[in-house]
Amino acid sequence: MIKLSFVYVLAGLMFAAFAVYSALDARNPKRFGNAAFWGLTALSFLAGDRLGDLGNGVLALGMALLAGLRLVGRGPAVAEDRTASAERFGNRIFVPALVLPVVVAIGVLVLKPVQLSGVPLMDPKQATLISLALAAIAALAAALVLLRQPPDAPFREGQRLANTVSWAALLPQYLAALGVVFASAGVGKEIGLLVTTYLPVDTRLAAVAVYCVGMAAFTAAMGNAFAAFPVLTGGVALPILVGHFGGNPAVVASLGMLSGYCGTLVTPLAANFNLVPPALLEIPDRYAVIKVQAPTALILLIVNVVLMYVLAFPK
Repeated sequence: MIKLSFVYVLAGLMFAAFAVYSALDARNPKRFGNAAFWGLTALSFLAGDRLGDLGNGVLALGMALLAGLRLVGRGPAVAEDRTASAERFGNRIFVPALVLPVVVAIGVLVLKPVQLSGVPLMDPKQATLISLALAAIAALAAALVLLRQPPDAPFREGQRLANTVSWAALLPQYLAALGVVFASAGVGKEIGLLVTTYLPVDTRLAAVAVYCVGMAAFTAAMGNAFAAFPVLTGGVALPILVGHFGGNPAVVASLGMLSGYCGTLVTPLAANFNLVPPALLEIPDRYAVIKVQAPTALILLIVNVVLMYVLAFPK
């Protein structure tokens, strides 16, 4: 059976390759810091379950220290004629991107039910993630064949992009973990107590608005909807919208997460989404993406409130 550990090993090997190629990048003055950072990341994926809580904590502190001392980053820009390269390959450059959803769909719809001697081919609970990992391998193979690139091209380009994005590439993972820590510490219960004490949630519309707006606001404060979701859902959605008003948990949770994404669109703390793209595209205004997204975020938040009020509660 293919289990989730396969995905962790694959990701760990990728980060290990980034570490090696970063160390070999003599043009980058931060190459050893990059190598150490991605090496520790690889170690967390490959052996995190064997390091224990203390070992993983030390590892995370080491990565934070490397990022805090600004020892991680890209090297000097290298002039490349990307326009000529794109014209040479034409529409073939889109094939690897199209391979991804096709293989994921095949994995979830075709391979997931397959059993060998009564044992599932892949873990049914993790079929989507496993299929995504298989799709990444297939897309990589397609890119190498169609674009006729050397075998090490994905690792060289991967480490270049990883060092450009830097520590922000791992920000969603750490913020999601922070949300779990908050939920385990009982922050959700305290927020639920504050909400019921100081905010008017005695009507269904008010409770829906508080949850959706709270998800957006808490996401903006923490930088990631995955961090806000367990806290606000455990403190507001489940006890009030589901428990008291009888809302559909699936609808409430899905629209709540979408409301959180509205907060992601307007916060600089979501650096990987909102600050890295202007840096990569060399846009002078580092907040340009946020300014463009803000009106859409507000409209979508209002739409989410309406949809939850209409769809989440049985008539």
